[in-house]
Amino acid sequence: MNRLPACCAPLQNHWPLPRPIPGAVLVSCAFDPARLGNDDFDRANIERTASLQRSVAKRQAEYLAGRVCARAALQQLDGREYVPGTHEDRSPLWPAGISGSITHGKGWAAAVVAHQTACRGLGLDQESLLSDERATRLAREILTEAELQRMDPQHTGLVVTLTFSLKESLFKALYPIVLQRFYFEHAEVLEWSADGHARLRLLTDLSPQWHHGRELEAQFCLQGEQLLSLVAV
Repeated sequence: MNRLPACCAPLQNHWPLPRPIPGAVLVSCAFDPARLGNDDFDRANIERTASLQRSVAKRQAEYLAGRVCARAALQQLDGREYVPGTHEDRSPLWPAGISGSITHGKGWAAAVVAHQTACRGLGLDQESLLSDERATRLAREILTEAELQRMDPQHTGLVVTLTFSLKESLFKALYPIVLQRFYFEHAEVLEWSADGHARLRLLTDLSPQWHHGRELEAQFCLQGEQLLSLVAV
């Protein structure tokens, strides 16, 4: 029997983003690494690998919370009992025919899943809002020259955090499809609006279908000092 780990708050089955994705399910939970119990992995019936056993409590708790959310999302999607394993590149190993994504940040984890007939790829990412000072230091590592020129200096922290998160979500959505790594300089955020809509463009060729100039829609929301973004293909 699967029980909720002591480090996890009750699961939430909700859609915090502005626009639902037909056929997709999102489950989240708050978690506290300080409450991680020695038997939490056993309680949840989730394997604690050798590398996880060597990890600090924060890493163990965020992994556990993310997998608990992923299993619950899959159960709601089609009733299956499945905990995603981990590829050698550390990405989640989803069942055949399933697209999914897991994210975890400061005390919060979430997973989104869908059948590939509904979504070929899903990328979900959560980030803590950067201060304007830190965002200014990091901007040139994350933003292209065009993005830097378009950036409103009055919202540096939000723009840099949002750009980082959207590009992370884009990578998570496309990597399982193209099986090719790409980086911050290989995509740009063309526009975003306060209602949570954003649009991105690829700046590199990843495959014949996913080529330089291909544009994708994205969405995001703010939850206090946390930003959540999603790219669905």
